[in-house]
Amino acid sequence: MEISKTPPAVTRFLASLRPADKYLVWVILGLAAFGIVAVYSAVGFLAATKSGGDTERFLLRHVTRVVVALGVMGVVSLIDYRKLARLSKLALVFSIGLLIAVQVIGTVQGGARRWLDVGAFGFQPSDLAKVALVLYVAVMLARTQEYIKDFSRSFLPILVWIMATVVLIGIEDLSSAVLLLVATLTMCFVARISTLHITGTALLGLVLAGGLLLASPHRAARVEAYLGLKIFPNTTSEQVFDAQDEGYQAQQARIAFAMGGLTGVGPGKSVQRDFLPAPYNDFIFAIIAEEYGIIGALALLALFVVFLARALLRVARHAVDPLGLFVAVGMATMLALYGFIHAGVAAGLLPVTGLPMPFVSYGGTSMLAAGLMVGILLNISRQIDDKAIRQDA
Repeated sequence: MEISKTPPAVTRFLASLRPADKYLVWVILGLAAFGIVAVYSAVGFLAATKSGGDTERFLLRHVTRVVVALGVMGVVSLIDYRKLARLSKLALVFSIGLLIAVQVIGTVQGGARRWLDVGAFGFQPSDLAKVALVLYVAVMLARTQEYIKDFSRSFLPILVWIMATVVLIGIEDLSSAVLLLVATLTMCFVARISTLHITGTALLGLVLAGGLLLASPHRAARVEAYLGLKIFPNTTSEQVFDAQDEGYQAQQARIAFAMGGLTGVGPGKSVQRDFLPAPYNDFIFAIIAEEYGIIGALALLALFVVFLARALLRVARHAVDPLGLFVAVGMATMLALYGFIHAGVAAGLLPVTGLPMPFVSYGGTSMLAAGLMVGILLNISRQIDDKAIRQDA
């Protein structure tokens, strides 16, 4: 029996590729390893209530999603990011359509309508919208560099797409909308959009955020519980100040940090996983801090620092064109912000949100979106000429 050989065209294509940034790859593998171990410990209560204590079932599901995300990352790293950018407008229009559909026929989970069900599977269209928006904003910024300071010709069309996407996401997921706005405005800043225009957009975002908080007593109460003040008319004192209400999650997360101390209670020995809602997702960092202590928590954050530094200082800085620069800045900023804000929430430094930690938290579409974004970053890194970098140095 003759063993099939790799087609010559494929062999030549793979041989022509420059290597992807190995530091980014190792950081992502480190985050994924952290996540697998932490999720296996944190998923105990979920397994006890939904599968008779079969934690291996949920571990296998998480590992499968990690492997798929890493596979997507690897495949996308082989595709020229400029080809993906050409499809970004179509992808963004499609994503906005899905976000509108969520408001009509979406599924409610965890008190929020964020999901669309397709057969036996559910996904969050907001994850696709984030990637599509970053890509399309990068395309528009690259196209308008000659007249980038012109508000009506350059920034206004960009602003329309940003605000449409951010508002549709923010209706049910304000924290993700805020992060997406910050990431895209960071891209605009790097692209030399007027600081006045960026500041005005940020203020508009604050006004919209305030309106969304007024429309949702639950979210408003979370902010008030964090501040320790009652400032919104649509909440009650019981929601804000009752330790068993909106302040419960933050309190239990702080207990996890206190129990972990410097070196932690040990792998698999978390107590707070039985008290924290969604410890395998929204509060996975608190479980890591409890089991591995401040040392383990800082080691995890160090991976995000390395990721952000490498993505900005090498991939974005040495990208072969403005498009690559803007895409790298947007995606690196968004992924790093997700990690840092998740950690800040778990440590009680920020109001409670539902943000996952990329490659660490238990998740489906968010994991795939993270793999897609890192894959694009890796492809940008493949285009970089290391010899030119050394000559410039």
